[in-house]
Amino acid sequence: MSLIKPFCGLRPAESRAADVAAPPYDVVDRNEAKALASGRPWSFLHISRPEIDLPDNVDPYDASVYSKGRENLDHMIAEGVLVRDAQPCYYAYRLTMGSHVQTGLVATASVEAYDNDRIKKHEFTRPVKEDDRVRQIDTLNAQTGPVFLVYKADAAVDAVLRAVSSEVPEIDVVVERDRVRHELWPICDGGTITALTAAFEAMPAIYVADGHHRSAAGSRVGNARRAANAAHTGDESYNHFLSVIFPHDQMQILDYNRVVADLNGRGRDDFLAAVAEGFDLEISADPVKPAHSGEFGMYLDGQWYRLQIHDERIPVDDPVGRLDVSLLQANLIEPLLGVDDPRRDDRIDFVGGIRGLRALEQRVDEGRWAVAFALYPTTMQALMDVADAGEVMPPKSTWFEPKLADGLVSHVLD
Repeated sequence: MSLIKPFCGLRPAESRAADVAAPPYDVVDRNEAKALASGRPWSFLHISRPEIDLPDNVDPYDASVYSKGRENLDHMIAEGVLVRDAQPCYYAYRLTMGSHVQTGLVATASVEAYDNDRIKKHEFTRPVKEDDRVRQIDTLNAQTGPVFLVYKADAAVDAVLRAVSSEVPEIDVVVERDRVRHELWPICDGGTITALTAAFEAMPAIYVADGHHRSAAGSRVGNARRAANAAHTGDESYNHFLSVIFPHDQMQILDYNRVVADLNGRGRDDFLAAVAEGFDLEISADPVKPAHSGEFGMYLDGQWYRLQIHDERIPVDDPVGRLDVSLLQANLIEPLLGVDDPRRDDRIDFVGGIRGLRALEQRVDEGRWAVAFALYPTTMQALMDVADAGEVMPPKSTWFEPKLADGLVSHVLD
């Protein structure tokens, strides 16, 4: 079974993309989704977050929510707002956020390759969120949220995407929430499809960057339908899940910063002295945005500090242990601040780098949090090293920007 496969995409009809395009379902809460969809009857949020069309007391995991999503999807198809392509295609997809540009390929990715770890993961999933995506796919009979995948940059693939995206796009829309521009080009030429399929088939692996719950759900739905189908051939659409695949050298990973509620019973001076045992520590007159791995910014009592971890504390042969998030956790947050399980301890919180260093200052200055840490962003190579080693990234290690849009292409399960 091929690693990727073209498909008949379900897309906004001509001139309807601006009405449909929406931020990913998992980056907005219920209230924000409701506000964004207000006055926009064709927003894809009515499909991806259908609880916004139900009373506020309805649980987002209630069966009626998934049914409402299916009802809204069927309505948008019946009204001609969403139209399915007549033939299987790939799609070039470009994201532009300020000066940052990345161009990838919309395709369906193999469930078998995912199960066999040719599509590599780096995160654990939470059962409740995975179950939610399974129920959503099953009820809609479609995959509407693409998985964000990455391939090691390949000259042949990159050349095709450059050539295709030099033409006028069929979809060109800016999503209001984040002002990211989204452009889409169908790739329906048989020869180009064959060349792209072969190029990906030659790759030893591709990587899940974002969307572990969606990919896990795609695998579960595919395997369940396979088991239930006595006439299974391998060609069914459920054998692949919706993906957008970008070259690794175009990725933009932002810092994922930390705030901790207290100093674990230590006084300020005692805490600083303990930090200095494992880090070079200096006062900074300006906010500290780390310039390289091993450097950290720390904000405490209205003062910024620059921290540089001592070299002997950096493990050489451990792809997880040498991540900046791991170095900070193992050498400061756990031993000095007593947070040994950042997944569950409510004394720690995480702040995406898109919010800037001022957001860290505000958290501490408001008094809810005692100390904040600014980290150097995890690199794409570091993420791939962890995945290649079969290891798992620590929680909140990566913040990818820009985000994909929901609604531009969906994958119907025939």
